[in-house]
Amino acid sequence: MTKTNPTDTQGPLLFSAASYNIHQGVGSDGKRDDRRIVRVLQSLDAGIIGLQEVDSEVSGDENFQLKYLTGETDLKAVPGTTMRRRGSDFGNVLLTRYKILAVRNVDLSVSRREPRGAIDVDLDIGGAVVRVIVTHLGLSGRERRRQTHMLSALVSERRDRMVVVLGDLNEWHPYGRSLRSMARHFGTSARLRTFPSRMPLFALDRIWVWPEQALVETRVHRLAPARTASDHLPIKAKITTAYAQPLKLEGGAHDLSATLNLDPIP
Repeated sequence: MTKTNPTDTQGPLLFSAASYNIHQGVGSDGKRDDRRIVRVLQSLDAGIIGLQEVDSEVSGDENFQLKYLTGETDLKAVPGTTMRRRGSDFGNVLLTRYKILAVRNVDLSVSRREPRGAIDVDLDIGGAVVRVIVTHLGLSGRERRRQTHMLSALVSERRDRMVVVLGDLNEWHPYGRSLRSMARHFGTSARLRTFPSRMPLFALDRIWVWPEQALVETRVHRLAPARTASDHLPIKAKITTAYAQPLKLEGGAHDLSATLNLDPIP
């Protein structure tokens, strides 16, 4: 995986962002093997990767899954715990090689349903501020509608920077209401089949970029061992910072220089 950090690059930058539900490292063959996940992450070679279903449970002599993945990829991690179980945490994770300016963990949980959340992060990419949201929505239509409404309201509060949404929306219908809600606020998203990984039929995993003109291309990542490493295939986008706002300077300092570390969702 490329280890250069182009944070200080001048002018528009082309960067890659990916979304990948790793299914706790359990592949389509029913076997858990974090080494396969690492190989997929390395072959993605993306500066931003949103992960879903990351489990930190210890298995034998192995390290916690999150620690292992970050150690093997040399990427910085922002955890977004949605469930805490005895001896383990479970939820979303943002991996990035870019400078992290601010972190916000957002609770998207709906009463009587499995806890859900989103990681909401500001990154410095080549001197431009890019807001990245990583999420994993619920299984019921009503739940997803409420969660997409919360996401839309969250972004509507501050439309002053580029937004990239990386997520498993769990929307099986190609024209589901949750997808229509996202489209109204974030524009269109490529409908690419990612699930199940061995023979993809459903476009559960999505990437949105606002403004839409910043999205160059989106594709499914099928290189080995992606078809067996998880029950989902990763999806990857190329994005330009040409439409992003530059990092502002006030009194010689970045106006977003302080990282806001919020507690994970209980």
